[in-house]
Amino acid sequence: MAETNNPAELPAECWESIMNSLDQNRSFESLSLVSSQFLSITNHLRRSLTITSRTSPSLSLLLRRFPNVTEIKVRDFHGDLNSLLCRISKSPLDLESLDISGHCYFPSEGLAALGSRMRNLKELNCSKISGLQNADLVVIGKLFPFLQDLDISFPQYSSRFNPNGSLDLQSFMTFVTDEGIADLSSKLIDLRRIDISGNQFITDKSVLSLSLNCSLLSEIVLLDCDFITQAGIGLALRSAVNLNSVALDGIGIPSLDSSMKESFAYAKNLGALHLSNSFISDELLSLVAEANLSLEKLSISHCYNFSSVGVEYLLQRYQFLAYLDLEGANFLTDESMIEFSNYLPNLTFINLGLCSKLTGLTFFTLMKACPLLEDVRMESTNIGVEECNELAVKKSKIKTLDLAGNNSLSDEFLKRVALGCPNLEMLNISYCPNITEDGVTQVLSKCTRLRHLEISRCFGIKSLVIDFDLPELEILKAQGSVLDNEALGVIAESCQALLQLDLESCLSVTKQGVGRVMEHCKRLREINLRSCENLGIDIIALMVFTRPSLRKVVPPCGSMFSDQQRNLFRRHGCSVSES
Repeated sequence: MAETNNPAELPAECWESIMNSLDQNRSFESLSLVSSQFLSITNHLRRSLTITSRTSPSLSLLLRRFPNVTEIKVRDFHGDLNSLLCRISKSPLDLESLDISGHCYFPSEGLAALGSRMRNLKELNCSKISGLQNADLVVIGKLFPFLQDLDISFPQYSSRFNPNGSLDLQSFMTFVTDEGIADLSSKLIDLRRIDISGNQFITDKSVLSLSLNCSLLSEIVLLDCDFITQAGIGLALRSAVNLNSVALDGIGIPSLDSSMKESFAYAKNLGALHLSNSFISDELLSLVAEANLSLEKLSISHCYNFSSVGVEYLLQRYQFLAYLDLEGANFLTDESMIEFSNYLPNLTFINLGLCSKLTGLTFFTLMKACPLLEDVRMESTNIGVEECNELAVKKSKIKTLDLAGNNSLSDEFLKRVALGCPNLEMLNISYCPNITEDGVTQVLSKCTRLRHLEISRCFGIKSLVIDFDLPELEILKAQGSVLDNEALGVIAESCQALLQLDLESCLSVTKQGVGRVMEHCKRLREINLRSCENLGIDIIALMVFTRPSLRKVVPPCGSMFSDQQRNLFRRHGCSVSES
């Protein structure tokens, strides 16, 4: 490699290697503005593209600009989805992932055009598609035989009624049933993951079809499927030999039948078990514990009829757990969590939200006992009632911390968090009435990597005194706070890297404060001003025309715009939503 003293003269392959290590969505837009060389490199490296109604008119240009895109997401798109997919099919792209979730119809024609050109599609997300039916699953199986990841969860249906007020039984014919899943599974022999949550007319037959036909199946998600029984779950555990992850809810297992007990013995590859809103028992937890699985992730959120005895027995057997979700287990105490922490040396994620007996003692115990811990959720617990001065603080690797809804959370506790969590990137302290600007300032000054801060409904925060820059802060959510123009001015000058600002229901904010944000936050992409009563409709045009980085604006309530005005905003690159 030729030597050079000028970094800008590094060979392109060196810059490609460097940029490949960065977050594309966060970094590439800024890098592309540095030079024509960086623009060319980032265009070449981009793998993901999001298409909206705003960007669709420039679709041909975008597809030429980013020739190596392998993943496309269609979001907030209100045009002809079939036509859009046909246009994509004519490009030289070789897509591996397509997300068309949330649309009002299944685009058979567009997918047919896409499937004729891009047979290597591996991921397809059709969740929340309106009117999904068996015929659509037949189309998917025929067009994309190499799919590995399919999401057909929570299809949207509108009930239809006869003139006499009775339910139109014919409307049920459009639902996804076992027959559709059977046909689909017979064609997708490479399927690794499927989410069929919310398809309420499928039964254990669908689970059996998937288990027998898709030998490589490793993950299945079955939330809100009322006709899936213990027998169906047992079939999956026994038949799908490569099954690594199962997610279920509402399963109600007051007692276990013999087939269920035997099934766990076959599930040696099971590494993730997610149960929620279910009637489980210590017997079930003991059964899982004694099965000697490869369990690394365990979620039993919002479950009931089990106790700390069953949890402890399971944790003793699986001391290599990295992920633990016990949200809503309100029998947990600081004493039990101190005991549990002895079995969690590899833990990286824990959710103890809504465990109302837990205090800051649990939090600091986990910091000390779990050296790999990065993500802690303790929303609506009892943090703050303890004496902070008695709690030792140890430096941790925690990056994400959710303490929202803790009525007793104090500035003193936040100060100790700031000392113990220097790597913090996301903090949520919304709905904590005792927090003031003093505690927030301490966090901001100590946690210099903070990118995401939520202080919504923290009515104790009257102002902000920040005399230092916050170059990493990108997301600030302050709904319903008492921030005024002065505080907003401080934020604008100190947080010039902001990408998203949520000021919904901030009644003291006026045009002057928003203007300061527009002046200083030159990367801002989204702003929410819903229910900001002291802002007029004229502020929207001012923001769109003075801050070209804006992509989405939620205007104050009562704002009315004509189609001509909205189209004008879109031409400037910004979507103004309904207020």
